[in-house]
Amino acid sequence: MTHPEPEQPHVLFLFSDTGGGHRSAAEAIIEAINLDYPERITTEMVDFFKEYAPPPFDLAPEIYPDMSKVPDVWEFGYKLSNGPRRAHFFYNVMWPYIRRAAYKLIAEHPYDLLVTVHPIPVVPISRAMRPSSPPFFTVVTDMVSTHAWWYNRRSELVMVPTEIARQRGLALGLRPDQIRVVGLPVAQRFCQPVGDRRQLRSRLGWPQDLPVILLVGGGEGMGPLGKMARAISEAHLNAALVIVTGRNHKLKVQLESEEWTLPTFIYGFVREMPDFMRAADVLLTKAGPGTISEAFIAGLPIILYSRMPGQEDGNVTYVINEGAGVWAPRPARMVEILRNWFEHPHELETVAVNCRRLARPDSSRLIAQAIAAKLGVTEAIT
Repeated sequence: MTHPEPEQPHVLFLFSDTGGGHRSAAEAIIEAINLDYPERITTEMVDFFKEYAPPPFDLAPEIYPDMSKVPDVWEFGYKLSNGPRRAHFFYNVMWPYIRRAAYKLIAEHPYDLLVTVHPIPVVPISRAMRPSSPPFFTVVTDMVSTHAWWYNRRSELVMVPTEIARQRGLALGLRPDQIRVVGLPVAQRFCQPVGDRRQLRSRLGWPQDLPVILLVGGGEGMGPLGKMARAISEAHLNAALVIVTGRNHKLKVQLESEEWTLPTFIYGFVREMPDFMRAADVLLTKAGPGTISEAFIAGLPIILYSRMPGQEDGNVTYVINEGAGVWAPRPARMVEILRNWFEHPHELETVAVNCRRLARPDSSRLIAQAIAAKLGVTEAIT
């Protein structure tokens, strides 16, 4: 293993692919560091589950997609462990089994600052640190319904997406100067100005004279995408439909074989999602925090059709209460909302304005600034 030059402070990011948001958050922060502090700070990402967790925990990234398809089990586990006493009990029971892995991770990856974007390693890493160990930051990648595991008093700085998440941290014993609202880190390609929508649609081959519905299910194409898409087609809405199935190739092939009553564009995994969001009029999605944050930046009204119970419940409430979208798990309700918005465009624009009000396009760079300040790297590129 090649270690960084001593004069360059080194940041170690802990993440895991249990959901796409943790990796993308770490990558967004690293991108911001490289943009604002080029060649001043070195970075490294470690998937702590895959590389260090003892069996069977090392299989977590592989089994996560299947676990997420059993919402009742997920909700039970989430709520059972979500409390300071329960979290403390859980880690006390697990510590003899995982401590060797925690010590090994720290020993094999020297760093000047550790940043975790996943809640599970927060407690084990804090326990494995010695008094002389470099500090660690926590970047919370859940938007509203934040688990108790995120909030650890040994973390020098906890950065959260919303004021609700901040209040949760204060209630769990963090000091006011220890927790900071910065938003959710998002890749810079999502943070560009919306630009000319007509030009975007022309390049994408989408119609100019119809409202465009963007239907997504995350990178894995999870959720009732097919059911929602067919309901839109059966409703004969005067609109165009864009479906992104992600890595769900089977669903993509299936949808491509069907007939549609409206102009329909079907994609698999795409890198053009920022342009898709900027060119669309409405987003239909599960209540993942990353997608919601990206939609806020694009000023794209949101219809939420599913959520991970426990973990994403608060996201739904937040979007509704802030007037940035609606909750419509039933296809009939979803079609009703779309029809109303298209018949009353002023209502749709009000929702878009609320989305833009909630946007935090500078989140990744604020986190990068906090990291640089802690490392004594003060001259950012402007």
